[in-house]
Amino acid sequence: MRALRLKEWKSEPELVEVPDPTPGPGQVVVRIGGAGACHSDLHLMDEFEPGTMPWNPPFTLGHENAGWVHALGDGVTGLSVGQPVAVFGAWGCGTCARCRVGVDPYCENPSAAPVPSGGGGLGLDGGMAEFELVPDARHVVPLPEGLDPAEAAPLTDAGLTPYHAIRRSWPKLPPGSTAVMIGVGGLGHVGVQILKATTAARVIAVDTRAEALRLAEECGADRTVTSGPAAAEEIRDATGGRGADVVLDFVGTDTTLALGVAAARTVGDLTIVGIGGGTLGVSFFSVPYEVSIATTYWGSRPELVEVLDLGARGLVRPKTTTFALGGALDAYRQMRDGTLEGRAVIVP
Repeated sequence: MRALRLKEWKSEPELVEVPDPTPGPGQVVVRIGGAGACHSDLHLMDEFEPGTMPWNPPFTLGHENAGWVHALGDGVTGLSVGQPVAVFGAWGCGTCARCRVGVDPYCENPSAAPVPSGGGGLGLDGGMAEFELVPDARHVVPLPEGLDPAEAAPLTDAGLTPYHAIRRSWPKLPPGSTAVMIGVGGLGHVGVQILKATTAARVIAVDTRAEALRLAEECGADRTVTSGPAAAEEIRDATGGRGADVVLDFVGTDTTLALGVAAARTVGDLTIVGIGGGTLGVSFFSVPYEVSIATTYWGSRPELVEVLDLGARGLVRPKTTTFALGGALDAYRQMRDGTLEGRAVIVP
C-alpha cells in the first residue's frame, strides 16, 4: 500500500510503498476513509530532533483517522468487517487507572504503551495510508449513523481536543457567562462550535486574521476581536468590566498568554491548548484572584464518543478541504503558508 512516511526529523515526508498491515490478536486493521492533517505534524517535520520525544522516525503520519474495519485479529468482538469507525489516537498502556477509564493521553505507565507518550502517527504508523493497524481494539470507536469517515476524521483531534478543554470548564459557563477563544484556526473554529452547542455562554473569538474572524462568525461567535494591544480592554468592555469566565488559548505564545491573563475574570479558567512556545509567569499578583491555569492534551475515549454524536447531529462540523494522498504535501504547504482555512483531510 501507499503511505506518507516521515523518515527522519527535520525533513519532508515521502509517499512510499509499504506492506499491507496484518492484525495480530486483539488488533484491528482500518481501511482509511479520512486522515486529518494537523499543525502538530509540522512541528514533527520542522522542529523536532532526536531526544525531543521518546520515539523517533520512521513512521507513517496521521493521528486523526476514521474509516471502515478491514480485518480483525483473533479475539476481537463487538466489531464487524465493513463497519464505519473512528480511531482514538492516544495509545496508552491499557492497564493503569487512567487508561482503564479511557484517558490514555494521561497514561501513568507510558513505558508499557505501544509507543511511549505517542500513538498512531506519533511514533507508530498512522492513517496517512490506505490502511492503519490499530494495536488494541479498544481504540476503535463505531461511528454514529449519519457521520461519514472523512467528516469524522478531524473530530478525533480537532474536535476532541477543544471539546475536552471546554468540557472541564462547563460549570463556569452558565447563562450570562462569557468564553473567549484565542486563535480561530483548525481547532479554534471547532471550539467555537462546541461552545455554542454545549454551553449557554456568549462567545468572543480573537485572532489576527480577518478571514479567521469571519470563520468564527460563521461558526456562531457572538463577537469577534482583532488581536492586538486593545484586545483585552475590548473584551473587558464587552463583559461589563468583569472579564471572561473562561479563556481558551489555542495559540500559546507569550502575547496570547498575556492577553488571556488580562482578559480573565476572577475565579475564571485560563486553559492553554496551543503549543506556540510561550511562557507565563505566575505569582500572587500576576493573575486575577483564583484564576485556574491549566494545560490540556487531547481528550478521553468517552469524550470522543460524545464529540462524534455532536458531529452526527450536525452540531459540530469542522470546515474541511480534502486532498488525495498524493496531494498531502500540498496540504501541509498550505498550512505552513497560512492559506488553508479550517482543516485538511487526506482521503486515500
